[in-house]
Amino acid sequence: MKRLTVFCGANPGTDPIYMQAAHELGIWLAERQVALVYGGASVGLMGACADAVLAHGGQAIGVMPELLQQRGIAHPKLNELIVVPDMQARKAKMLELADACLALPGGIGTMEEIFDAISWSQLGLHRKPCAFYNINGYYKSLAAFLDRTVSEGFLSGGNREKIIISDSLDIIEQCFATYVPPERRTYSR
Repeated sequence: MKRLTVFCGANPGTDPIYMQAAHELGIWLAERQVALVYGGASVGLMGACADAVLAHGGQAIGVMPELLQQRGIAHPKLNELIVVPDMQARKAKMLELADACLALPGGIGTMEEIFDAISWSQLGLHRKPCAFYNINGYYKSLAAFLDRTVSEGFLSGGNREKIIISDSLDIIEQCFATYVPPERRTYSR
C-alpha cells in the first residue's frame, strides 16, 4: 500500500482519544511510508492526522472542493493540495488516488464518503478495501447495523465480510494485504 485515503471528522470530537488516535495514525502512516490522502483540512481529526504525518517525514495530499478552500480551512503545509469543483469530484479523486480507504470517527460527511467507497466497490467500480477504525468502540453500533442488513436480506454475507471494522491498525493492515474484492453485485427479481 502506497497511499491510504482517510475519511474523518473536521471536528475533534468530545473525547481526546479521537485526536490522539488520529495523531497516532499519522505517525503509523509516516513510519510505513504510506502517503495520506484526505480532505485537506487543518482542523479536527483531519488536521491532527496530517500534522503527525508531516511532523514525522511522511507525505500528506489534500483534496478539497473550492467551497471549503474559500472558507480558509486548507492545511498550509501539505505536500500537495488538489482543489476540485465539488464534493462529488472530491470523493472520486480521493478514491482514484487511494490503494485503500479508512474511516476514523466522524459525522455525516465521513459516513457519506466511506459508504460511497464501499458502494462503488460492490458495484465493481473499484477493487480497493475499505475499513472503519473502531476507536473507543465508535463503530460498534454500525457493525450491528451492518449485520442486520445481512439478516434482513439487504446485504450479502460475503459483502458484509469485506467491510472491515477493527480497533487495531495492525489488523486493518493485514486485512488490506489479504483483501479479495467482492464479486460484482447481481440482482434478483
